[in-house]
Amino acid sequence: MSSALVWISGASSGIGLAMVQTVPWTGARVIGISRGAAPGAEHLAADLADPASWPTVAESFRRELAGFDGDRLVFVHAAGTVEPLGFVGEVDTAAYTANVLLNSAAAQVLGHLFLTAAGEVAAQRHLLMITSGAASTVYQGWTSYGAAKAAVNQWVRNAGAEQSVRGGVQVLAVAPGTVDTGMQRQLRETSPDDFPRRQKFLDLHKEGKLSDPHEVATTMWRLLDRGLDNGSVVDLRELAATGGSPPG
Repeated sequence: MSSALVWISGASSGIGLAMVQTVPWTGARVIGISRGAAPGAEHLAADLADPASWPTVAESFRRELAGFDGDRLVFVHAAGTVEPLGFVGEVDTAAYTANVLLNSAAAQVLGHLFLTAAGEVAAQRHLLMITSGAASTVYQGWTSYGAAKAAVNQWVRNAGAEQSVRGGVQVLAVAPGTVDTGMQRQLRETSPDDFPRRQKFLDLHKEGKLSDPHEVATTMWRLLDRGLDNGSVVDLRELAATGGSPPG
């Protein structure tokens, strides 16, 4: 049996795919949770914007952890979407609802399901949520995304505090900064009528200030062994600015 077992949601693209490609433990078994398969990971097919898919993930947690005797257990929740970009009250309601379910509700429910399944496992256990600076910065046209990340941050703070009392799973949220992924391309291609601060992201791209996703992913893996307080919400840009953990 592999010494490490890792689930990564949103594994088929962006930061999720970069996390798959940079798992640091030799022989780790990696399960990608996404609509499409991710190279380098077993595929657990799920559309996490649909709550009907969440029990599939719960069953995977339960099944794989029955009798697990490895030394490391990790769930990285990287799935997310910025669509639909636009002002609340103007965007498509079905797309907006799917955004809220994926970015906010799925994070909390899947986090709960992982903690439930991992509670009695004798191994190092980590739950890592991908968050964003949008949790505390106003971006018109990005309301549902920012609200979801704020919810993720508070969920992590509380769940980490609870796990410090009992449970013992390390719960972290990490904001990776501006990373060169498809999500950034979506922001640059959106009309400024729907995303008034688009120019900021055009400038970051033009000036070569987008981080490499593999370097960011490698840095996030390192955080698991940094001894951070349980429930920490970490911004990689702030760590780099203080010399705490430079990207890459």
